[in-house]
Amino acid sequence: METARGLEGLEASDAPVFVVVGVFDGLHLGHAYLLDHLVREAAARGARPLVITFDHHPDEILTGSAPPLLCDPAERLELLAAAGVASTVVVHFDQALRETTYEAFVAGIAARVPVAGFLMTPDAAFGYRRAGTPDALAALGREHGFDVVVVPPFELDGTPVRSSEVREAIAAGDLDRAARLLGRPHGVVGEAAERPGAPGSRVSFQLPVALPPEGEYRTRVAAATDAPRGGLAGMGRDGRTAVVAGRELFLPDDRVAGRVRVELLAAS
Repeated sequence: METARGLEGLEASDAPVFVVVGVFDGLHLGHAYLLDHLVREAAARGARPLVITFDHHPDEILTGSAPPLLCDPAERLELLAAAGVASTVVVHFDQALRETTYEAFVAGIAARVPVAGFLMTPDAAFGYRRAGTPDALAALGREHGFDVVVVPPFELDGTPVRSSEVREAIAAGDLDRAARLLGRPHGVVGEAAERPGAPGSRVSFQLPVALPPEGEYRTRVAAATDAPRGGLAGMGRDGRTAVVAGRELFLPDDRVAGRVRVELLAAS
């Protein structure tokens, strides 16, 4: 999968793209459903499926407070590639981007590659004041020759699957429900370091991550996919214990250092 930093990093090409814009935090079942539609709609038009996402949650700029991450950024790219996405553009979300109109944003894509169309859900919108609604994009598409395909949100048990629901399940300690919404166990990726004078290791995070309530949890611990080879050889252990204390995570039975992925399976 081609990965670009910013629209200016997208390789110029004559090959058309079919685009979806979103945060894609968590890559839950709703996202998987959307990406499946993206790949199929792109193929029907002889286009490449393209995801445009952000380097941090837009709420950090929009509301001053971003929710905790459901998915490590490197893992998000891995999951997008596995879903069949040909190219992902990671855009820096700042005040300038917030004030960019949807027309200018679309023009920025079209300046690099031909746009075959956009995939959206009925409530999706992007651009200044979220003016880039499906209807607005469709009108722009009629003017510039691209399609807008609108698909209903994916539902589970009659309710749309959203990242906010996954966070609520994790915060409540309902890891089974979180795993059902995600389509896999919830995992966090951080930097492990041995605890001087204490057993085990502490896992720290560059950004706030979604953790369950304080307590002990059964886990699966492995080296993160982007970890350098070396000191974590032999990891991949099931049934280990992790301790959540506040917003910190401890591995009392593992003295390890480096990037690790800790799947939180159930309360122990």
